[in-house]
Amino acid sequence: NHTVIIDAGHGGEDGGATSCTGKLESAFNLEIAVRLNDLMHLLGIHTKMVRTADISIYTQGKTIAAKKASDLKNRVELVNSTDNAFLVSIHQNTFPEHQYHGAQVFYAPKGEGKQAAECLQTAFRQTITPTSNRQCKKGDGIYLLEHIDKTGILVECGFLSNPEEESKLRDKEYQQQLVCVIGATIFNFLDR
Repeated sequence: NHTVIIDAGHGGEDGGATSCTGKLESAFNLEIAVRLNDLMHLLGIHTKMVRTADISIYTQGKTIAAKKASDLKNRVELVNSTDNAFLVSIHQNTFPEHQYHGAQVFYAPKGEGKQAAECLQTAFRQTITPTSNRQCKKGDGIYLLEHIDKTGILVECGFLSNPEEESKLRDKEYQQQLVCVIGATIFNFLDR
């Protein structure tokens, strides 16, 4: 009975972070989100994609800041207006120092986001990033997570500022591994 809303973060004029090789975060997010959508369908889970192209979903605003605010409000509205929604927002991390690595999951304060985030963070540690000590965290300061009234998580898939991890994130097979961990964890969480 759930609808998994897959949000490829950023898009259009808002490219997000820039990787160490010059690729925009929004492109990474969309590639991973499309793969996740395909897997969810294979598992028989109903989905909604926030975007399927390099676009922003704003409806008003003339400046980039105003468009971004409108875009975020529209994403919140999409989640809140969907019955039994479970949000998965796909993002990439960055940091001025290049040594940081690993996926990290943030959660919305409402619903079962914390439990879902803990399951996914554990799955990442057990499969893809065993050397990472990252812990899931409450999405304080993340507008999308703070304003939805449903279960939601935001997945920072890795660090675009780390050359080794950025290279993995560009690799289709590695993206598929990420998607399999995310998809299987969500499936098991919803099916429990």
